[in-house]
Amino acid sequence: MAVAEAEPAVAALRGRLDPSATLGVPAHLTVLYPFMPADLIDDSVTARLASLFAAHTPFRLQLTRSAWFGDVVLYLEPEDPDPFRRLTSSVEGAFPDYPPYQGRHTTVTPHLTIGDGSPTDELRAAESAVLPHLPITAEVEAVTLIEQDVPGGTWRPSAHFPLLG
Repeated sequence: MAVAEAEPAVAALRGRLDPSATLGVPAHLTVLYPFMPADLIDDSVTARLASLFAAHTPFRLQLTRSAWFGDVVLYLEPEDPDPFRRLTSSVEGAFPDYPPYQGRHTTVTPHLTIGDGSPTDELRAAESAVLPHLPITAEVEAVTLIEQDVPGGTWRPSAHFPLLG
């Protein structure tokens, strides 16, 4: 889900340090990646997603600290990851052929990536630059599906699903 409130603090950093940002991916926390290929997402899939997300209650997001995956991915993590995990679990339950991160991780770690694969010293400098902007607070009221039509191509929003619970 896109986090527009984070953009002032992270947009320039992500533009330099996160390859997905240059492909049109906004500052966000992922619900489920990878999801099904864009050509398989039809009206029945979007209706199922709409129903599933409508059952969830809107919630407040607070990004309160930085963290790392190894020394190659810098990210911000939410104070309370549970609402994100519930969203992920719902989608995974409805679409079991598409486990988060292709099943490579036993635990899903909700996060907003700042940099991925850049030199560690650049990531550390980015961490120092973003920390004074924390906490970043946002109201999460919807989930946006973004699609990439071709591998390596630009990502674009394709559907918006309100949390109504």
